[in-house]
Amino acid sequence: MSSENLEIVEAEYEAGKATFERGQYRQSVQHLEKASALVNRTSPLGGEVQMWLVTAYEAADQRPEAIALCQQLTRHPDWQTRTQSKRLLYILEAPKLNTRPEWLTQIPDLVTLAESDPKDRRGSAGTAPARSPRKVTAAEEPESPFNLGQASSRNANFFWFALGLMALILGSLWWFS
Repeated sequence: MSSENLEIVEAEYEAGKATFERGQYRQSVQHLEKASALVNRTSPLGGEVQMWLVTAYEAADQRPEAIALCQQLTRHPDWQTRTQSKRLLYILEAPKLNTRPEWLTQIPDLVTLAESDPKDRRGSAGTAPARSPRKVTAAEEPESPFNLGQASSRNANFFWFALGLMALILGSLWWFS
């Protein structure tokens, strides 16, 4: 592959990834298809480009194309591409789960909101003055469920009791032996 061709492949590949990450899946498919047509498909870079193309197909609701390409990639010469494609194919071929409407959250369409209307900008930073947090006084502070001084004296008493008991046991073993 010539260096000029490699630059075109890398440019299309990066453009495909960037558009995919912005949610523009159809444009991503176009860029990745161009890169896939120009790259050596059996190379590691070719496998990587095609794996991105599989995910772009799936995101663009072209599942049959995604599954067909992923099945081809399970026989790819590159080990990483083969294992990734097998894992992805397992996911793509999994049955769709039925969802109930109460499980989903409906996101309202924000296109219809007027941008200049102040009542529609409730979440913006400049609409409400920030309040300083209220300071808690010593009288309002909740009491601890147990006294730490009492807990440490209990631990100390137990320590001395256990030490004395061990000394008594060792002394009696020495005496009777």
